[in-house]
Amino acid sequence: MVTKTGKKAWTIGFVSVVLPVVVGMSFSPPVAQMVTWSRTPGIRFVIATQTLTPFPVVARLLIDLHIMNSELGHLALASALVRELVSGAITTFMTYVRVGFMGSFWIGIQAVLLFLGSVSAMGIASRKSFWWIIRQTPEGKPVKSTYIVLISVAVFFSAVVIDNLGVLFYLGPLMLGLAVPDGPPLGSTLEERLDTLVSGLFAPLFLSYCGLHSDLLGIRDLKYQVILWTVLVAGAGVKFTSNFIPAMFCRIPLRDATALSLILSAQGIVEMASYLTYKENDTLDGQTFSGVTSSVFLSSIIIPILVQSIYDYSRRYGGYQKRNILHTHENSELRILACAHRPEDAMAAIKLLEASNPSKETPIAVYALHLMELVGRATPILINHQLGQKSGLGSRSLPITKLFQHLEFQYSGSVVTQAFTAVSLTKFMHEDICSLAFEKLTSLIILPFHRKWNSQGNVVFDSDIWRNINRHVLQLAPCSVAILVDRRRIQQTSAHPGLPTVYRVGVVFLGGDDDREALAYAKRMARSPNVFLTVVRFFLFESPGERSWEEILDMEILKELRIQCSESENVYFREEKVEDGPDLALKVHAMEDDQDLVVVGRRHSQDSPLLSGLTGWVEFPELGPVGDILAEADVQRPVSVLVVQRQLHMKIK
Repeated sequence: MVTKTGKKAWTIGFVSVVLPVVVGMSFSPPVAQMVTWSRTPGIRFVIATQTLTPFPVVARLLIDLHIMNSELGHLALASALVRELVSGAITTFMTYVRVGFMGSFWIGIQAVLLFLGSVSAMGIASRKSFWWIIRQTPEGKPVKSTYIVLISVAVFFSAVVIDNLGVLFYLGPLMLGLAVPDGPPLGSTLEERLDTLVSGLFAPLFLSYCGLHSDLLGIRDLKYQVILWTVLVAGAGVKFTSNFIPAMFCRIPLRDATALSLILSAQGIVEMASYLTYKENDTLDGQTFSGVTSSVFLSSIIIPILVQSIYDYSRRYGGYQKRNILHTHENSELRILACAHRPEDAMAAIKLLEASNPSKETPIAVYALHLMELVGRATPILINHQLGQKSGLGSRSLPITKLFQHLEFQYSGSVVTQAFTAVSLTKFMHEDICSLAFEKLTSLIILPFHRKWNSQGNVVFDSDIWRNINRHVLQLAPCSVAILVDRRRIQQTSAHPGLPTVYRVGVVFLGGDDDREALAYAKRMARSPNVFLTVVRFFLFESPGERSWEEILDMEILKELRIQCSESENVYFREEKVEDGPDLALKVHAMEDDQDLVVVGRRHSQDSPLLSGLTGWVEFPELGPVGDILAEADVQRPVSVLVVQRQLHMKIK
């Protein structure tokens, strides 16, 4: 997680540790002099506690806010983890430094070596054990209860070991949890089994116990309460600032930086546990405990409300980087998520991938996702077929998995595939698609069209469920999206004697973000000598005045295309003038006779004269006006259509 997020997490995590600690150490002595000697250790501990927000608190808050899988959630988790590791390292170092001064230098060295050896052995052994458990679990099946019990025992054992090494006990279970492979089957099963026990029983009992030991009516020393609450409010402000400043330095948008800072400033059950521990050893008196307990409860109420009011949930899959084909380097790996409901969808996607010029110079990483409706199960699952699990539910995905494995074998060294199966309710399938695309940093999602035709143009399959899935993905996707209308198989005959099988691709270019993205994908396909690309730019008239920024971008990519035309014999470009929308429809239909695939952009300007008379007759808005023209059932020559939408959500300042 930390390595994927990179510099942002390290910057925010490191600054959010150092700045509060420096401020806390600077103000702790003068504040301690303002209270009685009996409360000095307690106020020092409160200041120290206010400098940090533990990782479990951040994770729990993100789960409650339903933004765990968002870019903001990933950044918050990674920053909190960096902060936890840095603060843990500092705490451990200071502990063993004190051991060295109190005993001897060699005792301190031995303690450090013992700690590092124990942690390394525990990490390696647990990781190997977890992977062994995964391999013993059939696909689609939960992990056996015996393994869950053994892991629970290991959690308590790790806490005891770490505590006896002189470090905070919760770091043991934390490191053990970090060694668990995320997702199904082990991670999801542990969460399912333990979350009910911990969140449903232990946590409420613990919070109730803390509440019973808090006595707000017993507060008598108001002067001390003013000092205490000043410390609490100032600590919250310092924590917020220490997260907000590096977030803005990392060029995170203002609203997201504010939401991130609030999340990383939250308080929760870990602080409550610390306060209760120090109350029971008489470091905190009753009035101090009542005050800090109230602050935790107020933080737990106020911060989620503020985050919900600031954060735009419709952009939860929006990223801080451009994930599209246009901004993917020509010779870099192109990551594509190919979704399929049936083997026919997989075959259509594979045909498209074969035409996308997979080579050692332009490799393609394909993440194949088989979408299955949740039937006869209580909870949804995501199966990763590369984990080496025993065959189980995943056997239903075997035909689709085999197809993509054959693609990888056929293009060895050029194509890498990884197969998944998502079993969930259809109304949540778009979440599985967007989450996987977000996690794998894909540049394109390929979705099958919801309607199928036969060779006579008759509709043989139509699913409103699939259509709704496509619509939701178009709205939430973290990258570019393409809907593939598979009208026929790729012709194996060629109109060019002496050449191998030719795949003829046409591009309808009207201008705009989506058309530029569609052209960028087609240009990548045209780098294959077996793909013949024809790009047709349709226009009404050339504007004599100053061009808009969109028109400048259009001219720039067309300029690059003209250069490619002069250097390649398989790329053709022409411009055609049209009168209005109906004339455009006629000329787009005329392209069908010469193409196997037509690539178009989905969105265009609503008031574009090129589309006048067409927008009111669109049957499939998810295809856009041009894609809808080509998806009609009464076309003379059925042609496959790829409708491209460029990355919709980007949080770039």
